[in-house]
Amino acid sequence: MRIGELAKATGTKAETIRYYEREGVLPAADRTDSNYRDYTDGHLATLTFVRRARELGFSMSQVRELLALSDHDDKPCENVDQLVQRQLVEVKRKIADLSAMRDELAQLLRSCQSDRIGECRIVESLGRRN
Repeated sequence: MRIGELAKATGTKAETIRYYEREGVLPAADRTDSNYRDYTDGHLATLTFVRRARELGFSMSQVRELLALSDHDDKPCENVDQLVQRQLVEVKRKIADLSAMRDELAQLLRSCQSDRIGECRIVESLGRRN
C-alpha cells in the first residue's frame, strides 16, 4: 500500500509516517519501480503499535524500547511492566500538576470582582506591574 493508504488506515499524517521512518521506529518501506513507498501489513501493525504507544504518552525512546521488547515473544513481561509502571507514575504526576493548575485558575477567577483591568486581581496576581 502507498503512504496515503497507510495514513488513511491509521489516521496518521504522511509526514508523521516519514518522521517515524527517519526515527527508526517504522522500518523503511521498499520502493516500487515508480519509486513510491510500498508499505505492508507489517508496517500497518507497527504503525498502529507506535501510534497507540504515543497516544499513551510514551516517548520515542520508550516506543523504541517497547518495539524491541515486543520482538521477543518468549521473554517475560517484566521489562514491559516496568516501562508501563513508570509511565503510569508520570501520568499521575501530570494529573496532579493539572489539578493544581485548575484549582489556582479557579481561585483567580473567584478573586476578581472588578470591572476594570486597572483593578483586576488576576492581572495583579500574575505580577504585571505598570
